[in-house]
Amino acid sequence: MLEKEMYFNRIICLIIVFNCLTNNVSASIKDNILNKFKNIENISFNFEQNINGKIENGNCIIKYPKKIYCKYDLSNQKILVSNGKSLVIKTLSSYYLYPLEKTPLNSILNKAFLIKKIENLKERNVGKNFINYKFVENENEINLFFDKKTFNLIGWQTIDIYQNISITYLSSIKRNQKLNKDLFVIPKQN
Repeated sequence: MLEKEMYFNRIICLIIVFNCLTNNVSASIKDNILNKFKNIENISFNFEQNINGKIENGNCIIKYPKKIYCKYDLSNQKILVSNGKSLVIKTLSSYYLYPLEKTPLNSILNKAFLIKKIENLKERNVGKNFINYKFVENENEINLFFDKKTFNLIGWQTIDIYQNISITYLSSIKRNQKLNKDLFVIPKQN
């Protein structure tokens, strides 16, 4: 009987050690993501955006907090700009102005908010290479994706209140570049 009890205690001990090691690895990935993210003032990147199956490409610059400038690789000269309060999508023939707070970008562009969210969320492994954090804010479902090796933000997926799915992939990421502050000025309507 004593031998069975010792065997059982060893199994319990191994399970506890395994859980502690797994939690430490998980915590270190989250810590690395948070530390890297905390040290970002701005990022520039190329993107591929898929909104309900329509794919667009271009490049963006995010300056925290809440500023973004994106230029799309389209003949209609589409740009997306946020000055931290408003969001404009402008082409040669159209001009849309939105309060930033009504869009999923309000959360995505708020580094302090994202850090607090990530600190309180459990990450999900997506394949071997990616970590995902998912939350809902102001009726918008938001999924953030980070590279498990570099700890870079590599994309996001949103589902807005109209149930539009938007997936944005980031590549050629550069951090903390010198930026022109006029880049985030809301363009005037044509």
